[in-house]
Amino acid sequence: MDYRINDIDRVITNAVLVMEESKYQIFEICESARKELHTLGQELNQVIMEAAEVIEKVDKLEMSYRLARIRLTEVSRDFVKYKEEDIKSAYEKATHIQLDLMVFREKEGYLKARRDDLQKRVRNVEQSIERAETIASQINVVLEYLSGDLNQVTRILESAKNRQQIGLKIILAQEEERKRIAREIHDGPAQSLANIVLRTEIAERMLVKKEFQLVQEELIDLKRQVRSGLEEIRKIIFNLRPMALDDLGLIPTLRKYIQDFEEKTKIRTIFDTVGKEMRLPSAMEAGIYRMVQEAFSNAFKHANPSYVALEITYQAQIVKIIVKDNGIGFHVDLIESRAKDSANFGLIGMRERVELLEGRMEIESAIDEGTKVIIHIPINAEARERSN
Repeated sequence: MDYRINDIDRVITNAVLVMEESKYQIFEICESARKELHTLGQELNQVIMEAAEVIEKVDKLEMSYRLARIRLTEVSRDFVKYKEEDIKSAYEKATHIQLDLMVFREKEGYLKARRDDLQKRVRNVEQSIERAETIASQINVVLEYLSGDLNQVTRILESAKNRQQIGLKIILAQEEERKRIAREIHDGPAQSLANIVLRTEIAERMLVKKEFQLVQEELIDLKRQVRSGLEEIRKIIFNLRPMALDDLGLIPTLRKYIQDFEEKTKIRTIFDTVGKEMRLPSAMEAGIYRMVQEAFSNAFKHANPSYVALEITYQAQIVKIIVKDNGIGFHVDLIESRAKDSANFGLIGMRERVELLEGRMEIESAIDEGTKVIIHIPINAEARERSN
């Protein structure tokens, strides 16, 4: 048995080294892609600004050219009132404006084509970064699973298959959550800060030109962006661990989440409670909150509903949670069998959270008849005493 353990240890050590090296290579690729994305973003902003200026110039030249043509027609018709010099001057002015108009139209076409090309490149780089992040997350899952000591790995190898799957899915959920947070920060506050830096550079150039009115307008807009960035950061912090969950309890926190969900998705929501509300252990309240969050998220992503309803019933021995929508529905057996064979942490993740709380979950759904998720969580004696 010892030589087998040594062989396993050697294989795992080599695998960890290879994956660690691959992870850092992927990290370098991601960083290089992010730098390229930043450069492309700056170039795209510059091209957009130049295109806007050229379009405005073309509009002015078109107006000037129309006026020049009208003037040329006018002086060409009246030989009594206008001299040959007037006609020549009007003709030269119209020709000069026409040449400028042709040049700026060509420049406008070039800038628009350049803008479209840069936008396409930005999308491609963003997709490359997302794919690299996905691979890095998968490597992190395997590394975290293999980085324990050999006795731990041996115990895992000897444990039941479902426990291995649960462990992997929990780690995967953690990695997916980290990836989600990283993406939220990158797409939200990080983008806002990068834009603020760009806008401050524009404001600096305006100050040099003494365009104080434009600087004041720019500062007002910057202040609005900073406030928006702060709001994004507060939302990210709330999603990590709603402070209201500890301070106010489960029901007020869920009301706030459902209100935000309705405002964000424009899906009508209904929230009812039955029975006497009671405080539950912190871990249990957090688990229920995450299950409701996952159920609403699944409905939004997959069901295309016009409303989602939540009902929480407090009974003597259990808490009953029902999440119902009027979406497109699905075949429960088919979806659950597919979920078991994939890395999806949707319904399987909810079911495992329920099992960790020693509860049970039922799903009722059919095509075009919506979905109903029913969860029963037992209340232990400690929770009942705390409520009294």
